[in-house]
Amino acid sequence: MASFWNNRISISIFGESHGPAIGVTIDNLPPGEFIDIEKLHQFMERRAPKSDGTTTPRKEKDMNQIMSGLMNDRTTGTPLCAFIQNTDTRSKDYSNLMKLPRPGHADYTGALRYKGFNDVRGGGHFSGRLTAPLCFAGAVCGQILERRGIYVGAHVAEIHGIKDEEFDHVNVTKDDILAVRYKNFPVIKNAQGKKMQEDILAAREGGESLGGIIECVAVNVPAGIGSPMFDGLENTISQLIFGIPAVKGLEFGAGFEVAKMVGSQNNDSFYVDDRGHVRTVSNNHGGILGGISSGMPITMKVAIKPTASIGQPQQTVNMSSMTNDTLVIQGRHDPCIVARAVPCVEAAVNIALLSHMLDYPHFVE
Repeated sequence: MASFWNNRISISIFGESHGPAIGVTIDNLPPGEFIDIEKLHQFMERRAPKSDGTTTPRKEKDMNQIMSGLMNDRTTGTPLCAFIQNTDTRSKDYSNLMKLPRPGHADYTGALRYKGFNDVRGGGHFSGRLTAPLCFAGAVCGQILERRGIYVGAHVAEIHGIKDEEFDHVNVTKDDILAVRYKNFPVIKNAQGKKMQEDILAAREGGESLGGIIECVAVNVPAGIGSPMFDGLENTISQLIFGIPAVKGLEFGAGFEVAKMVGSQNNDSFYVDDRGHVRTVSNNHGGILGGISSGMPITMKVAIKPTASIGQPQQTVNMSSMTNDTLVIQGRHDPCIVARAVPCVEAAVNIALLSHMLDYPHFVE
């Protein structure tokens, strides 16, 4: 099943963008974990549309109705299921997409895969709307991790060539993560964020959309977590990250820059610090060696493509007549989804890390 992920923890996401509800079922969470509902809602709110014109005007409260798996704010150990209602839909805006697929979107490939029976309203199951239940699952996993001192944080690193400052890949801390987490526009340098927002508004006025890069880090992950080959930390994180619509690239540590280096530049020298911990002078490996955590911050960058739905006429095909055609898209669309995807990336990493941490001695005691 395409929307079911199982690796110690299992996540099943269901629903469509304009259906009555979307939701998630999470299984194999450790029992007895306290879940702060207010903090969970705060996490969910971070992916919600903003009123500054940089996102879609569609307003969904994303209030989750927990159906099972939580009693007295503690996990019961049985499947945790949450519904999120869809209340602000305008399905008529998508009536022409059954025959005129959007360039850059899964309308065409989805129609082939599901023999034309896929729900195209708002993107259906291919919509970014489905990141709301992903964020719910990631918020739950994040609270369990943070109770053990493990923090995951991300920010908008770049939009359309406008760059934010990067996290310090060697010395980034929990405080650095929390300093960005609840900003209205999640950047380290607010002045750069303002330039990005202005660029997004200009793109919207021109009927365009923008992509960008998200930088994400995880701190205080103990060394020795993960496995080689097909069950490494990179493997697990990658699978969940690519479950976020619009993700087109992912790199860990120095990423593709390592191809320009020689061995002595790429290799991170080991040393013992004044607390007796093994660390590395640099962090080109991004905190992971051989699929296993080294104890250094886990660092990655995620490339997000421009939103497929733009305000300009686009060449497409008419799937009914099999002729060339032109599409003019109606509806409410984000000119840039990068900022809203920041908590989605964090959520994916939270789930991946918790799934591996369950193997760590004494983690759930």
